[in-house]
Amino acid sequence: MSKEFIAVVVVVIVGLFGLFAVTKKDNGNNNNTVSNGQPTDHTQGAGTSGVTLVEYGDLQCPACKSYYPIVKQIQKEFGDKITFQFRNFPLNQLHPHAYQAARAAEAAGKQGKFFEMHDMLYENQDSWSGLSDVTSVFESYAQQLGLNMDQYRSDVISAEVGGAIDADIKEGQNLGANSTPTFVINGQKVEENPRSFTEFKDLINSKIEEVKNQNNS
Repeated sequence: MSKEFIAVVVVVIVGLFGLFAVTKKDNGNNNNTVSNGQPTDHTQGAGTSGVTLVEYGDLQCPACKSYYPIVKQIQKEFGDKITFQFRNFPLNQLHPHAYQAARAAEAAGKQGKFFEMHDMLYENQDSWSGLSDVTSVFESYAQQLGLNMDQYRSDVISAEVGGAIDADIKEGQNLGANSTPTFVINGQKVEENPRSFTEFKDLINSKIEEVKNQNNS
């Protein structure tokens, strides 16, 4: 049985629990956020082909965790040909620690370690997802990343960080996101998520070719 086939099965199974979960307009957060923040801008890759892949993700979502290694493969495959961007879309009614996880990642981002925290949260999701209180666990991750802990503790509860997350949610909703992960390529929502690395690769290649043809016309 191929690894790719196993990956497809895993994605489909966990997708039944998280992929089609509908978000509410009320994000369920009561942590002193503001509603006039700007969406986040966490990116990797130069995007030399003119293609930008955006993921609206929930760091506690099992389906997002299943797509995490596939997205990593896509980044490795295309390198600087594409830009990858992650934006927060926590499904609070399903995942009670999702918003706090987003706050932890954003607080780490204030010290230049957003993707390091993003990766750590996904890779260790099984160990913290079922806990009643994740504060100390997320602080231990921050310490492992060498963050200034006084700054982290201040940023993780700040209105600025909450406002940025809320702005991500609003931006995702404006693009039609209602589940996680939702992928957007060059401003257009992917209506049916690729079920494997190969399908994802083919999708990206088709978009690269599309941009190339537009530039040559």
